[in-house]
Amino acid sequence: MTRCVIIIFSLVLLLLETTTANQLVAVRGGDDNGSVKKCFEKERHALLHFKAGLQDPYDTLSTWSVDQHDCCEWDWVVCNNQTGHVEGLIIGNGGLVGEISHSLANLSYLNGLDLSSNSFHGPIPSSIGYLSELYYLNLYNNNLNGVIPSSIGFLTKLEIFDLSENSLCGSIPPEFGNLTKLIILNLRLVGRCRVESLDWLSSLSHLNELLMEGISLAGANNWVNVISSLPKVTAVSLWGCELSQVMYPYSPSVNSSSSIGTLYLGDNNLTSSMYHWLFPLTSNNLIELHLSYNMLDGIPRYLGNLCSLERLYFTNNSAVVNFPSFLNNLSGCTSHTLRELYASHTRFTRSVSDETQTLKNLTHLVMSSCKLGPRFPRWIHILKKLTHLDISDNKISDTIPLDFWGMWPSQLMYLNLSSNNISGKVPDISSNFGNNSVIDLSSNSLYGTIPDVPSTLMLLNLSRNKLGGGIPILCQIVDGLLQFLDLSHNSLTGQLPDCLQQFKQLKLLNLGHNNLCGRLPSSIGSLIDLEALYVYKNNFSGELPLALKNCTSLSSLNLGANKFSGNVPIWIGENLKGLYALILGSNNFFGTIPLQLCQLGNLQILDLSRNNLHGTIPSCLNNLTSMVQQGFLLPQNMHSFPIFLYPLGGGGIVNLHETQYQYVDHAIIEWQGNEREFFRNLRLLKMIDLSSNNLTGQFPYQLTNLYELVALNLSTNALVGEIPVNISQMKNLISLDLSRNNFSGGIPSSMSQMTLLNDLDVSFNNLSGRIPSSTQLQSFATSRYDGNTQLCGPPLTKKCPGDELEVPPAIGEREGDGEGVDELRGWFYMGGGIGFATGFWIACGALLLNRRGRHVFFQFHDKFRDWVYVKIVVFFANFQRFVHA
Repeated sequence: MTRCVIIIFSLVLLLLETTTANQLVAVRGGDDNGSVKKCFEKERHALLHFKAGLQDPYDTLSTWSVDQHDCCEWDWVVCNNQTGHVEGLIIGNGGLVGEISHSLANLSYLNGLDLSSNSFHGPIPSSIGYLSELYYLNLYNNNLNGVIPSSIGFLTKLEIFDLSENSLCGSIPPEFGNLTKLIILNLRLVGRCRVESLDWLSSLSHLNELLMEGISLAGANNWVNVISSLPKVTAVSLWGCELSQVMYPYSPSVNSSSSIGTLYLGDNNLTSSMYHWLFPLTSNNLIELHLSYNMLDGIPRYLGNLCSLERLYFTNNSAVVNFPSFLNNLSGCTSHTLRELYASHTRFTRSVSDETQTLKNLTHLVMSSCKLGPRFPRWIHILKKLTHLDISDNKISDTIPLDFWGMWPSQLMYLNLSSNNISGKVPDISSNFGNNSVIDLSSNSLYGTIPDVPSTLMLLNLSRNKLGGGIPILCQIVDGLLQFLDLSHNSLTGQLPDCLQQFKQLKLLNLGHNNLCGRLPSSIGSLIDLEALYVYKNNFSGELPLALKNCTSLSSLNLGANKFSGNVPIWIGENLKGLYALILGSNNFFGTIPLQLCQLGNLQILDLSRNNLHGTIPSCLNNLTSMVQQGFLLPQNMHSFPIFLYPLGGGGIVNLHETQYQYVDHAIIEWQGNEREFFRNLRLLKMIDLSSNNLTGQFPYQLTNLYELVALNLSTNALVGEIPVNISQMKNLISLDLSRNNFSGGIPSSMSQMTLLNDLDVSFNNLSGRIPSSTQLQSFATSRYDGNTQLCGPPLTKKCPGDELEVPPAIGEREGDGEGVDELRGWFYMGGGIGFATGFWIACGALLLNRRGRHVFFQFHDKFRDWVYVKIVVFFANFQRFVHA
């Protein structure tokens, strides 16, 4: 938790404690000398006016009533017990929607105003400057827009000011320099704002935290001098501030001694030329330095002499970095103090000697995607204090040294060696890890059986290896801390042990792509926190256990490509209301599609294909509201697992991204005739696949109300009737497969309006008539229309009736007389052509030589054009009647 948050909470708690004490006095009555006063009518009206302009969907301000005359008794309002004036208005996270009313200016005794994490929009009222007693102002996380009013400069008592995460614009007012008592100034992600000059900052001598992430400092010359001269500032965030565009960031004529302990300079397109002005901002006070997302090709030697530096962030630098030089420049006293190094996605070159002796006190090392391979980096063996190691995706093609596993007894909290090509067997590692630890060895070439692991694991990912044997490991993890287990894409065999009742906290279980068999055990119903269950592509059989209905937290259920049988359970629709993905395809389910599935309002993916279902398609599927609403409603397809790894020093801003393990749901879907695996793009998919069953009846017209559906597959059934004429309502359809049914009638002409359609198959039905004309429908291969003998028109070669009118021979004309007609027609065209050319050049010559004639001609042309058009149409109509006479 940051110092900023600690201070704010302390102030709010102090405010609330004062309120509670005052209310207790009020209840007890007080004496004559300290009688409690009710709030002033002016302030009461100001609060009611403020409420009147807001939407309050959660009744946050329900106690603010005209019938309740003492506003000091209202929720979120803090009054001074002696004077009765309103001194605090604390309504953070109240769900309020609307603009901030000017009426708040009448609360002239207000000390604290917190409207954070609501949905306030519109400008910040300039009248806020009248609240001259404010020492705490928090407007964080709203939708405020417009410019920041310069009147804020009148709030000279302000100590904590938070405008972060809004949509403001324009320049930061230099009047902020009047806020000389500020301790915390948070302008992080305030909007599209800029600073013309930072000179105003030099007067904020009490400032402790300065957060300006996302504000352009491109025009702020000498900003380094200003910030380094602030005597008390300890945390500075200038992430994404366009620092590379500053012409003169620093003037060396001014000496300063920086007090900064945490410094964020990431995402500024900085090159190593910045190190000459970074020096004044660094001192032995610096604990945490962020240089990520730049274009740095190394670090300067002076960083190795910072004797307090504990955390260095160097991730995603795009320039090539000499790794031995990088470590060598950290070989001063920093090599003894540095405890966390984050350098993922950095283009390191040259290998490091196995005997290197730098950074012995490192406890966190994150160097994923740095191309450290092909050998396993054996220099890691000197890092005997490591608790967190991530060298995933480093193109390592090697075995892991056996002594590697014995280096950190009961010490490791996080180990990630995934996405390499590491081979060999993994030994017993049950004694290497502490409580709530994380092991990710996925996407390698490990073989043998699943190793013994600690029973205190929180996350285990061994997927995409070559592991075999059974999974008795599940009965050995007995402490109930496991939240994530992924053993998919291996060669595991046997049955799923019936000992799942101990995994009360399990959120994700993935056993897909193995050779597991038997029934799902009834103990699976004990996984009440389970969010995602994958057992696709195994040999599981039997009916689904009734106990599975207890897993009401499920959002993704993928049981496809097994041998499950029985009816599709009705309890799926009745109990698993949070499902957005239900995949039961390629099994042996029979019976009808239960109507209860229509209750799954969050469902975006429904796959019941390749089963033995019969009956009709439920028309109530149009109740799947997620397939009707615009947008993609899938925050639940991303599962985050906190790994409880906090920075080891004091102060600064915690980077939460470094403390989470994220897993994105995935599914193998038949897409345009091929199997395709969807990962992050799964959230874009809204589909129904009922193909390869025995469904009968018609295409329910109600399904055309699923406006946001992207893919619909009803192929290989026994459906009859016509394709609904209003199918064009499904304007977002990309893939539509109605093949191998008994549909009849024509292809609706409205389908020419389905402009996003890039995959269509209506083959092997009884369709007839002309294929409607559109860019899409004529672009598909003719095979997509095969088996419909009565279809005609492009792209088929079969002509439709009326496409070509054959001219019969004239009366008395023999078949052989056609030659004479052709010759006559030829002379007619030749004569017409010569006449046109002669007349054209005579007319053009006259127009070129006669200016007045040109004007007369073009006026005449507009009228004559219409007359000629009519005469030609009449002529050809008469000619056709003459030919057919």
